[in-house]
Amino acid sequence: MNISNPQVAAHPFLEALYADDHYPDHVLDRGREILLRLCERIETERPAGLAALYVLTHAATEEFNDLEAAFDAAGSEIETVAREEIGEQFWFIAHAHAYGFADADSEELISGRNW
Repeated sequence: MNISNPQVAAHPFLEALYADDHYPDHVLDRGREILLRLCERIETERPAGLAALYVLTHAATEEFNDLEAAFDAAGSEIETVAREEIGEQFWFIAHAHAYGFADADSEELISGRNW
């Protein structure tokens, strides 16, 4: 994926989960890809406001909802630690650290989550 934002390109997505053996790397890799695709869509589509950003983050959240079955199949799950880490990654992407949506609501970013 071609990410032009240097902060995002260097960011260790899901780092805390990769450090924990409870979470299988091959499933985390898929989660990391979801987050990078979200970044790529933000850079490509350049959402003009929060409503447009939320459309993109909600789509990525749905992908994480689908990924929950892969966690289960691997003997893992999206539980409290994973939920918080994934939510923090969405926050990082949206806020000033990455794309400048400082007013984005952290709960609204992932409001469609099943995890």
